[in-house]
Amino acid sequence: MRKQQRTLLHPTRRDVTAIGGAFFASAFMPKIAQGASRRDPRFITIILRGALDGLSAVAPLGDPNYAALRGALSLRKSGDGAALPLDGFFGLHPSMTTIADLFARKRATIIHAVATGYRERSHFDGQDVLESGQPGPGRTESGWLNRALLELPKGPGVRAGLAVGAATPLVLRGPAAITGWAPSQLAHADDDLAMRLRDLYAARDPALGAALAQGLAIESVATRDLGDKRPQGAGAAAAMRAIAHGAAKLLAAEDGPRIGALAFDGWDTHIAEGAATGRLAQLLAGLDGAIDEFQRGLGPAWDDTIIVVVTEFGRTARVNGASGTDHGVATAAFLAGGAVNGGRVVADWPGLKDAQLYQGRDLKPTIDLRAILKGALADHLGLSPAVLGDKIFPQTAHLAPVKNLIA
Repeated sequence: MRKQQRTLLHPTRRDVTAIGGAFFASAFMPKIAQGASRRDPRFITIILRGALDGLSAVAPLGDPNYAALRGALSLRKSGDGAALPLDGFFGLHPSMTTIADLFARKRATIIHAVATGYRERSHFDGQDVLESGQPGPGRTESGWLNRALLELPKGPGVRAGLAVGAATPLVLRGPAAITGWAPSQLAHADDDLAMRLRDLYAARDPALGAALAQGLAIESVATRDLGDKRPQGAGAAAAMRAIAHGAAKLLAAEDGPRIGALAFDGWDTHIAEGAATGRLAQLLAGLDGAIDEFQRGLGPAWDDTIIVVVTEFGRTARVNGASGTDHGVATAAFLAGGAVNGGRVVADWPGLKDAQLYQGRDLKPTIDLRAILKGALADHLGLSPAVLGDKIFPQTAHLAPVKNLIA
């Protein structure tokens, strides 16, 4: 058993103590201040680890320097593999058809030339800053989403968050109650084997037996109607869809969590990145499929959902000698969901001339990601600017939340 693992299908005594009861019990109903409006919002954070090439995901086709600068990685305006049109200036990668459809229906917003306050190019430190919400790396063991959970208006019982994956992402670590789920081979056992294992645990250690039974119940909900989308041997794109499918089922449950976080690895495209097709195209197709799974799996809850898709930093504007891109600064971020006031690309475009690049190599950041996250948390979950600037994203009182992100 790996102590870091949060899935309850491999429980430890620490898991049992932390959870303290059945996942779908009333004590773990994180209802968020519905009030007279009867709102029941969901807030989901997807982290792309490895740094997303924003110039490929959302191409500035209208910039006169784009095609020459990007060379073989540039997307075309027309023809086979052309970018999907957005607003006449930007085009979306052709692998992202779900995002394009949501954008057309005003349920997706794209933010470009965006970055955290971090300006170095270390994955480790960049992810720390992105997920902790702190001004610099190594300052805390808690994440901004966990701290946001603590500040939500009090509802019945304990407010819990859903951490998806073998280890809880930093963004959701901290003192607020967290439930973990990760796909497990154990859950794919037939009912007889599962029952025998549950009974064996119960006989030897009742606490672990209870946690195992709880974990099997969670997995049963998460894998409902999964069919052939199981991730085993199916490639990164199918694995993303399968993980999102399970997370959506748990977040859609009437007595399940309302706040969730998951991370997709592998976005470090130093070599053979590809343009309309290739490695990045496959990753973007997986992300797009995950958004589609949330849209389908959340059911009616989708209408009051916002998904934020973020990464630690961008990639170089120029292509390197291995037909890839290196660590950069600014990138693109996405908001999607039925609660999004979408159909827009939010950007203060800096341009792609040599003199306009950050340090002569990267897309220049002109929007602070924390202002976007503040705006989403304020309008969707009701957190105040004072709390956001002091507790959620410390030392950012000067940074105003972006308005009108939520419908």
